[in-house]
Amino acid sequence: YVMLLTLSPYTPTYRDRVSPPGVMIRPYLNGFTIAFNVSQPSTWQPYVDSMHHFLAAYDDKVQEEKNIECVPGQYFIQGGNESEEKKACQFKRSLLQNCSGIEDPTFGYSKGQPCILLKMNRIIGYRPGAGVPVSVDCKVQKGNESDLRSVDFYPGNGTFDLMYYPYYGKITHVNYTSPLVAMHFTDVKKNYLVHIQCRLNGKGIINDVNSDRFLGRIIFTLRIGK
Repeated sequence: YVMLLTLSPYTPTYRDRVSPPGVMIRPYLNGFTIAFNVSQPSTWQPYVDSMHHFLAAYDDKVQEEKNIECVPGQYFIQGGNESEEKKACQFKRSLLQNCSGIEDPTFGYSKGQPCILLKMNRIIGYRPGAGVPVSVDCKVQKGNESDLRSVDFYPGNGTFDLMYYPYYGKITHVNYTSPLVAMHFTDVKKNYLVHIQCRLNGKGIINDVNSDRFLGRIIFTLRIGK
């Protein structure tokens, strides 16, 4: 009991994974294969429902009520006692533009142009990119590069803005909403398994460790039928 009293509830005592971060995708239903037929709504509707459920916390009104507008392009460093509640920056789903589910409630799945969201793992105190926003790119991981002909990224050019960092932990950063990058696969080879790798790029980022498919990158498969 006495030893437990020496532990801080706000910051882990030992953090062997302070950096670099791993990543995850949404929707995530049946592993890392996203497969559907455009002409069969029942095959893609579960992905759409999962996206809407995940983005509910990012609704513009929810963000406006809970969080504040921050200054883009710089870290949002908050001082004071570590037990003080920290403010969180707004990340509105409208920032995801064509992948927000606002204009197109099917997130492109009904057109065979699916949106996939990329989220960076939360690490207390981490400042990614050493002052330069971390960016995202995608390419064919295995196969012909022409299988993936076009990807659009939102917001902007597919970066994680510095203003969402550092993260102060779930106890004090109660309304924190992880920033996202949306990847809109607008031209992918149809009726074919396309193995895709999307990775983070920035100073301090590691994305080439073969034994860890989530460290700074993620590998998944798209199969879009007609």
